[in-house]
Amino acid sequence: MFPWRNIVVCALIAILPVSLSAQEASATLRSVRTVTVNGNTVPPIVTVVRNDSIQTAKDATAVLQLQGSSAEISSDTLLTFDGEELVLDHGTISVNTSRFLRVRVGCIKVVPVNSDWTQYQVVDVDTKVKVSAFKDDVYIEVRDRKVEEAKQNEHSNRTIVHEGEQKTRDEHCAAGMPWPGDATKPILDSPYAIGAGAVAIGVIMCLGVFCQNGNPASPSKP
Repeated sequence: MFPWRNIVVCALIAILPVSLSAQEASATLRSVRTVTVNGNTVPPIVTVVRNDSIQTAKDATAVLQLQGSSAEISSDTLLTFDGEELVLDHGTISVNTSRFLRVRVGCIKVVPVNSDWTQYQVVDVDTKVKVSAFKDDVYIEVRDRKVEEAKQNEHSNRTIVHEGEQKTRDEHCAAGMPWPGDATKPILDSPYAIGAGAVAIGVIMCLGVFCQNGNPASPSKP
């Protein structure tokens, strides 16, 4: 039994941190009036997870709360919650964070400069992205049009918006090109990988512990 037990323990050690990571990628959404998540109208308080799409109606607002951060979602706004960042399709987001919560709009990414409490707003209307820094500073990072240039210098198109300032950028750029480093995100963060890992553990436990019909995996007699 000992070899099988070792296999089961190792598998659990490998998979459980991934499952915990997936659970941490969640937030509480508090809404006023009509707000939808993945196209479905939700109650005033609901939990959202990574890759959930959130949309507010023209007369609705919402607040997304997660550890160390919150984001006020204005009316007529569409975004996707991605755990470490908010992907804005259109509308307005006001962020209050001490954990580097980012906002991405197409080729543009807004990133707090440091871990102090930072308050900033991102508005995406008519292909123009307006960034306002209310407390502390934020970076505006624009993805390079050429992949090779992006790989060589990740921050070559970075500018800073100081507290009290406002800057505007054009949303249009080389669509479809990944952000530098996006390809290196661990595949185990995928819910499919987590599910596959859970199934694998079940099979291992069955073979090693439960499915031996009462006979140990390593009998003392041949």
